[in-house]
Amino acid sequence: MTEATTPETTRTALRVHRALLIDGTGSSPVDDAVVTIDAQGTITYAGPAATAPPVAEDDSSVRVVDAGGRTVLPGFFDCHVHLAYAHGSPPGRRAELDPVLVTLDTATRLRQTLDAGITTARDLGGLSAGFRTAVASGRIVGPRLHTAVRIISHTGGHADVRLPDGTDLSAGMSEIADGTDAARLAVRRVLRDGADLVKVCATGGMGSPYDDPDDEGLLEEEIRAVVDEARRHGGKPVAAHAQGNAGILNAIRGGVTSIEHGYGLDERALDMAGERGVFVVPTLSTVYAGINKETMADYHYQKKVRWSGTTKENIARAIEFGARIALGTDAAVGPHGVNLMELAYLVDLGMDPMAAIVAGTRTCAELLGLADRLGTLTVGRTADLVVCDGDPLQDIGVLGDPANIVCVVQDGVVRKDLLPSAADTGRRP
Repeated sequence: MTEATTPETTRTALRVHRALLIDGTGSSPVDDAVVTIDAQGTITYAGPAATAPPVAEDDSSVRVVDAGGRTVLPGFFDCHVHLAYAHGSPPGRRAELDPVLVTLDTATRLRQTLDAGITTARDLGGLSAGFRTAVASGRIVGPRLHTAVRIISHTGGHADVRLPDGTDLSAGMSEIADGTDAARLAVRRVLRDGADLVKVCATGGMGSPYDDPDDEGLLEEEIRAVVDEARRHGGKPVAAHAQGNAGILNAIRGGVTSIEHGYGLDERALDMAGERGVFVVPTLSTVYAGINKETMADYHYQKKVRWSGTTKENIARAIEFGARIALGTDAAVGPHGVNLMELAYLVDLGMDPMAAIVAGTRTCAELLGLADRLGTLTVGRTADLVVCDGDPLQDIGVLGDPANIVCVVQDGVVRKDLLPSAADTGRRP
Protein backbone atom coordinates (compact mmCIF):
# COMPACT_ATOMS: atom_id res chain seq x y z
CA MET A 1 0.00 0.00 0.00
CA THR A 2 1.13 3.51 -0.68
CA GLU A 3 0.98 6.36 1.80
CA ALA A 4 -2.02 8.70 1.73
CA THR A 5 -1.54 11.21 -1.04
CA THR A 6 -1.52 14.97 -0.63
CA PRO A 7 -5.15 16.09 -0.97
CA GLU A 8 -6.14 17.21 -4.42
CA THR A 9 -7.65 20.64 -4.82
CA THR A 10 -8.98 20.32 -8.36
CA ARG A 11 -11.42 17.87 -9.86
CA THR A 12 -10.89 15.55 -12.78
CA ALA A 13 -13.29 13.03 -14.22
CA LEU A 14 -13.06 9.73 -12.32
CA ARG A 15 -13.89 6.14 -13.14
CA VAL A 16 -13.94 3.61 -10.29
CA HIS A 17 -14.03 0.05 -11.56
CA ARG A 18 -13.72 -3.58 -10.37
CA ALA A 19 -15.83 -2.71 -7.32
CA LEU A 20 -18.48 -4.30 -5.15
CA LEU A 21 -21.05 -1.50 -5.16
CA ILE A 22 -23.29 -0.75 -2.16
CA ASP A 23 -25.11 2.38 -3.25
CA GLY A 24 -26.79 3.46 0.01
CA THR A 25 -30.35 2.98 -1.20
CA GLY A 26 -30.74 -0.41 0.42
CA SER A 27 -30.65 -2.20 -2.94
CA SER A 28 -28.71 -5.43 -3.31
CA PRO A 29 -24.96 -4.99 -3.87
CA VAL A 30 -23.61 -5.09 -7.42
CA ASP A 31 -20.55 -7.20 -8.23
CA ASP A 32 -17.99 -5.99 -10.77
CA ALA A 33 -19.43 -2.49 -10.70
CA VAL A 34 -18.33 0.83 -12.16
CA VAL A 35 -18.92 4.35 -10.89
CA THR A 36 -18.21 7.26 -13.23
CA ILE A 37 -17.89 10.87 -12.13
CA ASP A 38 -17.64 13.91 -14.36
CA ALA A 39 -15.21 16.79 -13.98
CA GLN A 40 -17.83 18.75 -12.04
CA GLY A 41 -17.94 16.10 -9.33
CA THR A 42 -21.32 14.59 -10.28
CA ILE A 43 -22.04 10.87 -10.55
CA THR A 44 -22.92 9.96 -14.14
CA TYR A 45 -23.13 6.18 -13.79
CA ALA A 46 -23.22 3.61 -10.98
CA GLY A 47 -23.93 0.01 -11.84
CA PRO A 48 -22.67 -3.17 -13.51
CA ALA A 49 -19.54 -2.98 -15.64
CA ALA A 50 -21.40 -4.72 -18.46
CA THR A 51 -23.56 -1.64 -19.09
CA ALA A 52 -21.06 1.04 -18.08
CA PRO A 53 -20.12 3.72 -20.60
CA PRO A 54 -16.80 2.92 -22.29
CA VAL A 55 -13.64 4.93 -21.77
CA ALA A 56 -10.67 5.01 -24.09
CA GLU A 57 -7.47 3.63 -22.56
CA ASP A 58 -5.54 6.69 -23.74
CA ASP A 59 -8.08 9.22 -22.40
CA SER A 60 -5.87 11.20 -20.03
CA SER A 61 -8.80 13.38 -18.94
CA VAL A 62 -10.22 10.52 -16.85
CA ARG A 63 -8.51 9.25 -13.71
CA VAL A 64 -9.15 5.52 -13.36
CA VAL A 65 -9.39 4.10 -9.82
CA ASP A 66 -9.05 0.34 -9.63
CA ALA A 67 -10.96 -0.83 -6.58
CA GLY A 68 -9.51 -4.30 -6.99
CA GLY A 69 -12.70 -6.03 -5.86
CA ARG A 70 -13.06 -3.86 -2.77
CA THR A 71 -16.35 -2.34 -1.65
CA VAL A 72 -17.44 1.10 -2.82
CA LEU A 73 -20.04 2.92 -0.72
CA PRO A 74 -21.39 6.47 -0.40
CA GLY A 75 -19.46 8.86 1.78
CA PHE A 76 -20.78 8.46 5.32
CA PHE A 77 -22.24 11.03 7.69
CA ASP A 78 -21.82 11.53 11.41
CA CYS A 79 -24.80 13.56 12.59
CA HIS A 80 -23.57 14.14 16.14
CA VAL A 81 -19.99 15.19 16.76
CA HIS A 82 -18.12 17.74 18.88
CA LEU A 83 -15.03 18.42 16.82
CA ALA A 84 -13.81 21.37 18.87
CA TYR A 85 -13.04 19.11 21.83
CA ALA A 86 -10.49 16.38 22.38
CA HIS A 87 -11.71 12.93 23.35
CA GLY A 88 -12.28 12.64 27.08
CA SER A 89 -11.37 16.26 27.79
CA PRO A 90 -14.07 18.34 29.52
CA PRO A 91 -15.02 21.49 27.56
CA GLY A 92 -13.48 23.70 30.22
CA ARG A 93 -10.02 22.32 29.49
CA ARG A 94 -10.15 23.96 26.06
CA ALA A 95 -10.02 27.36 27.74
CA GLU A 96 -6.58 26.46 29.10
CA LEU A 97 -5.11 26.23 25.60
CA ASP A 98 -3.91 28.98 23.32
CA PRO A 99 -6.68 29.58 20.73
CA VAL A 100 -4.19 28.86 17.93
CA LEU A 101 -3.60 25.39 19.35
CA VAL A 102 -7.35 24.82 19.65
CA THR A 103 -7.77 25.71 15.98
CA LEU A 104 -4.95 23.47 14.83
CA ASP A 105 -6.11 20.56 16.98
CA THR A 106 -9.63 20.96 15.61
CA ALA A 107 -8.32 20.91 12.04
CA THR A 108 -6.48 17.68 12.86
CA ARG A 109 -9.69 16.10 14.16
CA LEU A 110 -11.51 17.20 11.01
CA ARG A 111 -8.93 15.43 8.90
CA GLN A 112 -9.07 12.28 11.05
CA THR A 113 -12.84 12.22 10.69
CA LEU A 114 -12.69 12.54 6.91
CA ASP A 115 -10.05 9.82 6.69
CA ALA A 116 -12.41 7.55 8.66
CA GLY A 117 -14.92 7.79 5.80
CA ILE A 118 -17.08 10.65 7.11
CA THR A 119 -17.50 13.13 4.26
CA THR A 120 -20.26 15.15 6.00
CA ALA A 121 -20.63 15.87 9.71
CA ARG A 122 -23.07 17.74 11.93
CA ASP A 123 -21.42 19.38 14.93
CA LEU A 124 -23.82 19.81 17.83
CA GLY A 125 -22.02 22.25 20.05
CA GLY A 126 -18.74 24.08 20.32
CA LEU A 127 -17.65 24.48 16.70
CA SER A 128 -17.79 27.95 15.21
CA ALA A 129 -19.24 28.50 11.77
CA GLY A 130 -15.79 29.58 10.60
CA PHE A 131 -14.74 25.94 10.37
CA ARG A 132 -17.63 25.24 8.03
CA THR A 133 -16.48 28.10 5.84
CA ALA A 134 -12.85 26.97 6.05
CA VAL A 135 -13.77 23.51 4.73
CA ALA A 136 -16.14 24.84 2.06
CA SER A 137 -13.56 27.31 0.81
CA GLY A 138 -10.69 24.79 0.74
CA ARG A 139 -8.65 26.39 3.52
CA ILE A 140 -8.63 23.08 5.40
CA VAL A 141 -9.65 19.52 4.53
CA GLY A 142 -12.43 17.83 6.44
CA PRO A 143 -16.04 16.73 6.25
CA ARG A 144 -18.49 19.33 4.91
CA LEU A 145 -20.06 20.72 8.05
CA HIS A 146 -23.36 21.72 9.57
CA THR A 147 -22.88 23.29 12.98
CA ALA A 148 -25.18 24.31 15.83
CA VAL A 149 -22.42 26.61 17.17
CA ARG A 150 -23.77 26.51 20.76
CA ILE A 151 -26.25 24.48 22.82
CA ILE A 152 -29.35 26.13 24.31
CA SER A 153 -29.95 25.05 27.90
CA HIS A 154 -31.77 26.36 30.95
CA THR A 155 -29.92 27.48 34.08
CA GLY A 156 -28.61 24.42 35.86
CA GLY A 157 -29.34 22.25 32.84
CA HIS A 158 -27.19 19.95 30.76
CA ALA A 159 -25.18 22.68 29.02
CA ASP A 160 -24.81 24.89 32.10
CA VAL A 161 -21.31 24.05 33.31
CA ARG A 162 -20.68 27.21 35.33
CA LEU A 163 -19.00 26.88 38.70
CA PRO A 164 -20.81 28.13 41.81
CA ASP A 165 -18.79 31.37 41.60
CA GLY A 166 -20.11 31.97 38.08
CA THR A 167 -16.99 30.89 36.17
CA ASP A 168 -18.11 29.53 32.79
CA LEU A 169 -16.34 26.30 31.82
CA SER A 170 -18.27 25.78 28.59
CA ALA A 171 -15.53 27.27 26.39
CA GLY A 172 -18.14 28.82 24.13
CA MET A 173 -20.42 25.78 23.97
CA SER A 174 -23.39 27.02 26.00
CA GLU A 175 -26.27 29.43 25.44
CA ILE A 176 -28.37 29.78 28.60
CA ALA A 177 -32.07 30.61 28.22
CA ASP A 178 -34.91 30.58 30.78
CA GLY A 179 -38.43 31.25 29.55
CA THR A 180 -39.94 31.40 26.07
CA ASP A 181 -38.76 34.93 25.27
CA ALA A 182 -35.20 34.09 26.31
CA ALA A 183 -35.37 30.92 24.22
CA ARG A 184 -36.32 32.94 21.15
CA LEU A 185 -33.46 35.35 21.79
CA ALA A 186 -31.06 32.43 22.18
CA VAL A 187 -32.10 31.10 18.78
CA ARG A 188 -31.53 34.49 17.23
CA ARG A 189 -28.06 34.71 18.77
CA VAL A 190 -26.86 31.32 17.51
CA LEU A 191 -28.31 31.94 14.05
CA ARG A 192 -26.64 35.35 13.99
CA ASP A 193 -23.37 33.53 14.67
CA GLY A 194 -23.87 31.31 11.64
CA ALA A 195 -25.62 28.19 12.97
CA ASP A 196 -27.06 25.81 10.38
CA LEU A 197 -29.39 24.30 12.96
CA VAL A 198 -30.43 24.85 16.56
CA LYS A 199 -29.71 22.45 19.41
CA VAL A 200 -31.64 22.44 22.68
CA CYS A 201 -31.38 20.43 25.87
CA ALA A 202 -34.69 18.70 26.54
CA THR A 203 -33.22 16.66 29.41
CA GLY A 204 -30.30 16.48 31.72
CA GLY A 205 -27.34 14.36 30.81
CA MET A 206 -24.45 12.14 31.74
CA GLY A 207 -21.58 14.59 31.69
CA SER A 208 -23.35 17.56 33.33
CA PRO A 209 -22.74 18.03 37.05
CA TYR A 210 -26.11 19.44 38.15
CA ASP A 211 -28.69 17.11 36.63
CA ASP A 212 -29.52 13.57 35.54
CA PRO A 213 -30.73 12.08 32.24
CA ASP A 214 -34.26 11.70 33.62
CA ASP A 215 -34.47 15.39 34.55
CA GLU A 216 -36.41 17.54 32.10
CA GLY A 217 -34.63 20.38 30.37
CA LEU A 218 -36.34 23.18 28.49
CA LEU A 219 -40.09 23.19 29.01
CA GLU A 220 -42.29 21.99 26.18
CA GLU A 221 -43.46 25.55 25.54
CA GLU A 222 -39.84 26.74 25.45
CA ILE A 223 -38.96 24.04 22.93
CA ARG A 224 -42.00 25.01 20.89
CA ALA A 225 -40.82 28.64 20.92
CA VAL A 226 -37.36 27.55 19.74
CA VAL A 227 -38.86 25.50 16.91
CA ASP A 228 -41.09 28.40 15.87
CA GLU A 229 -38.20 30.87 15.93
CA ALA A 230 -36.07 28.50 13.85
CA ARG A 231 -38.97 28.20 11.39
CA ARG A 232 -39.15 31.97 11.11
CA HIS A 233 -35.47 32.08 10.12
CA GLY A 234 -35.43 29.90 7.04
CA GLY A 235 -36.91 26.77 8.57
CA LYS A 236 -33.75 25.72 10.39
CA PRO A 237 -33.96 22.22 11.92
CA VAL A 238 -33.89 21.70 15.69
CA ALA A 239 -31.97 18.88 17.37
CA ALA A 240 -32.83 17.94 20.93
CA HIS A 241 -30.41 16.45 23.41
CA ALA A 242 -32.97 14.10 24.98
CA GLN A 243 -32.12 11.10 27.14
CA GLY A 244 -34.91 10.52 29.67
CA ASN A 245 -38.34 9.70 28.28
CA ALA A 246 -40.26 12.64 29.77
CA GLY A 247 -37.95 15.11 28.04
CA ILE A 248 -38.04 13.06 24.85
CA LEU A 249 -41.83 13.40 24.79
CA ASN A 250 -41.59 17.15 25.45
CA ALA A 251 -39.15 17.50 22.54
CA ILE A 252 -41.31 15.54 20.11
CA ARG A 253 -44.44 17.43 21.11
CA GLY A 254 -42.48 20.66 20.78
CA GLY A 255 -41.75 19.88 17.13
CA VAL A 256 -38.03 19.05 17.01
CA THR A 257 -36.44 17.46 13.96
CA SER A 258 -34.31 14.89 15.77
CA ILE A 259 -33.93 13.20 19.13
CA GLU A 260 -30.24 12.95 20.06
CA HIS A 261 -29.27 9.95 22.22
CA GLY A 262 -32.83 8.79 22.98
CA TYR A 263 -31.63 6.42 25.68
CA GLY A 264 -35.00 6.30 27.48
CA LEU A 265 -37.25 5.91 24.44
CA ASP A 266 -40.43 3.98 25.22
CA GLU A 267 -43.09 2.70 22.84
CA ARG A 268 -45.23 5.82 23.26
CA ALA A 269 -42.31 8.03 22.25
CA LEU A 270 -41.48 5.76 19.33
CA ASP A 271 -45.08 5.90 18.12
CA MET A 272 -45.13 9.68 18.37
CA ALA A 273 -41.75 10.04 16.64
CA GLY A 274 -42.91 7.76 13.83
CA GLU A 275 -46.14 9.71 13.34
CA ARG A 276 -44.27 13.01 13.13
CA GLY A 277 -41.27 11.85 11.10
CA VAL A 278 -38.80 12.62 13.88
CA PHE A 279 -35.31 11.15 13.46
CA VAL A 280 -33.46 9.31 16.24
CA VAL A 281 -29.66 9.62 16.54
CA PRO A 282 -28.69 7.01 19.17
CA THR A 283 -24.93 7.80 19.66
CA LEU A 284 -24.21 4.26 20.86
CA SER A 285 -20.49 5.01 20.85
CA THR A 286 -21.02 6.82 24.15
CA VAL A 287 -22.03 3.50 25.71
CA TYR A 288 -19.80 1.07 23.84
CA ALA A 289 -16.64 3.22 23.74
CA GLY A 290 -17.36 6.24 25.93
CA ILE A 291 -17.03 4.80 29.45
CA ASN A 292 -13.62 5.06 31.13
CA LYS A 293 -13.45 5.14 34.92
CA GLU A 294 -9.86 6.39 34.87
CA THR A 295 -10.58 9.56 32.89
CA MET A 296 -14.18 10.40 33.83
CA ALA A 297 -15.49 12.28 36.84
CA ASP A 298 -17.09 9.83 39.25
CA TYR A 299 -20.61 11.25 38.83
CA HIS A 300 -20.24 10.91 35.05
CA TYR A 301 -18.97 7.35 35.27
CA GLN A 302 -21.70 6.26 37.67
CA LYS A 303 -24.46 7.66 35.45
CA LYS A 304 -23.01 5.99 32.37
CA VAL A 305 -22.80 2.59 34.06
CA ARG A 306 -26.31 2.96 35.47
CA TRP A 307 -27.78 3.79 32.05
CA SER A 308 -25.78 1.52 29.74
CA GLY A 309 -28.05 -1.52 29.95
CA THR A 310 -31.22 0.55 29.66
CA THR A 311 -29.80 2.34 26.64
CA LYS A 312 -29.04 -0.87 24.78
CA GLU A 313 -32.45 -2.31 25.59
CA ASN A 314 -34.34 0.78 24.43
CA ILE A 315 -32.33 1.39 21.26
CA ALA A 316 -32.71 -2.29 20.35
CA ARG A 317 -36.46 -1.76 20.69
CA ALA A 318 -36.26 1.36 18.51
CA ILE A 319 -34.42 -0.64 15.83
CA GLU A 320 -37.02 -3.42 15.97
CA PHE A 321 -39.78 -0.79 15.85
CA GLY A 322 -38.35 0.67 12.64
CA ALA A 323 -37.50 4.10 14.01
CA ARG A 324 -35.97 6.57 11.57
CA ILE A 325 -32.41 6.13 12.79
CA ALA A 326 -29.50 8.25 11.58
CA LEU A 327 -25.87 7.65 12.50
CA GLY A 328 -24.23 9.81 15.14
CA THR A 329 -21.43 9.11 17.60
CA ASP A 330 -21.07 12.06 20.01
CA ALA A 331 -17.35 11.94 19.13
CA ALA A 332 -15.34 13.68 21.88
CA VAL A 333 -17.30 11.69 24.46
CA GLY A 334 -15.94 8.69 22.53
CA PRO A 335 -12.81 8.75 20.38
CA HIS A 336 -12.55 10.78 17.19
CA GLY A 337 -11.59 9.15 13.91
CA VAL A 338 -13.29 5.77 14.40
CA ASN A 339 -16.81 7.03 13.72
CA LEU A 340 -17.98 4.07 11.69
CA MET A 341 -17.65 1.74 14.67
CA GLU A 342 -21.15 3.07 15.37
CA LEU A 343 -22.40 0.83 12.57
CA ALA A 344 -21.19 -2.26 14.43
CA TYR A 345 -22.98 -1.11 17.58
CA LEU A 346 -26.25 -0.72 15.66
CA VAL A 347 -25.81 -4.19 14.23
CA ASP A 348 -25.02 -5.56 17.69
CA LEU A 349 -28.44 -4.33 18.82
CA GLY A 350 -30.26 -6.02 15.96
CA MET A 351 -29.97 -3.83 12.89
CA ASP A 352 -29.25 -5.55 9.58
CA PRO A 353 -25.84 -4.51 8.15
CA MET A 354 -27.42 -3.07 5.00
CA ALA A 355 -29.89 -1.10 7.11
CA ALA A 356 -27.00 0.21 9.21
CA ILE A 357 -25.21 1.42 6.07
CA VAL A 358 -28.40 3.18 4.94
CA ALA A 359 -28.68 4.75 8.41
CA GLY A 360 -25.16 6.16 7.95
CA THR A 361 -25.75 7.42 4.42
CA ARG A 362 -29.20 8.01 2.93
CA THR A 363 -31.07 8.54 6.21
CA CYS A 364 -28.46 11.02 7.43
CA ALA A 365 -28.74 12.92 4.16
CA GLU A 366 -32.49 13.09 4.71
CA LEU A 367 -31.99 14.43 8.23
CA LEU A 368 -29.64 17.16 7.01
CA GLY A 369 -31.86 18.07 4.06
CA LEU A 370 -29.21 16.91 1.59
CA ALA A 371 -30.88 13.83 0.10
CA ASP A 372 -31.16 15.46 -3.31
CA ARG A 373 -27.36 15.77 -3.42
CA LEU A 374 -25.78 13.21 -1.12
CA GLY A 375 -26.25 9.91 0.65
CA THR A 376 -26.47 7.51 -2.30
CA LEU A 377 -24.31 6.56 -5.24
CA THR A 378 -26.90 7.32 -7.89
CA VAL A 379 -26.84 9.34 -11.09
CA GLY A 380 -26.99 13.08 -10.49
CA ARG A 381 -25.74 12.99 -6.90
CA THR A 382 -22.55 14.68 -5.75
CA ALA A 383 -19.64 12.24 -5.81
CA ASP A 384 -18.89 11.43 -2.19
CA LEU A 385 -17.70 7.84 -1.89
CA VAL A 386 -15.43 5.56 0.09
CA VAL A 387 -13.58 2.40 -0.88
CA CYS A 388 -13.02 -0.11 1.89
CA ASP A 389 -11.17 -3.38 2.27
CA GLY A 390 -13.52 -6.28 2.95
CA ASP A 391 -17.25 -6.75 2.59
CA PRO A 392 -19.17 -4.85 5.30
CA LEU A 393 -22.29 -6.93 4.66
CA GLN A 394 -20.33 -9.93 5.90
CA ASP A 395 -18.42 -8.04 8.61
CA ILE A 396 -19.73 -4.56 9.35
CA GLY A 397 -16.76 -4.00 11.65
CA VAL A 398 -14.37 -3.52 8.72
CA LEU A 399 -15.74 0.00 8.27
CA GLY A 400 -14.87 0.95 11.83
CA ASP A 401 -11.13 0.67 11.29
CA PRO A 402 -9.83 3.73 9.36
CA ALA A 403 -6.99 1.57 7.97
CA ASN A 404 -9.64 -0.27 5.95
CA ILE A 405 -10.92 2.98 4.42
CA VAL A 406 -8.43 3.00 1.57
CA CYS A 407 -9.92 5.74 -0.58
CA VAL A 408 -12.15 8.74 0.15
CA VAL A 409 -13.64 10.91 -2.59
CA GLN A 410 -15.44 14.08 -1.56
CA ASP A 411 -17.28 16.29 -4.02
CA GLY A 412 -15.45 14.47 -6.82
CA VAL A 413 -12.01 15.14 -5.32
CA VAL A 414 -9.80 12.30 -4.06
CA ARG A 415 -9.04 13.19 -0.44
CA LYS A 416 -7.42 9.94 0.71
CA ASP A 417 -5.78 7.29 -1.45
CA LEU A 418 -4.17 4.17 -0.03
CA LEU A 419 -4.95 2.03 -3.06
CA PRO A 420 -2.10 0.35 -4.93
CA SER A 421 -1.16 2.21 -8.08
CA ALA A 422 -1.30 0.58 -11.50
CA ALA A 423 2.50 0.39 -11.39
CA ASP A 424 2.33 -1.50 -8.07
CA THR A 425 -0.10 -4.09 -9.43
CA GLY A 426 1.10 -4.27 -13.01
CA ARG A 427 -2.47 -3.72 -14.13
CA ARG A 428 -3.36 -1.34 -16.93
CA PRO A 429 -6.23 1.10 -16.23
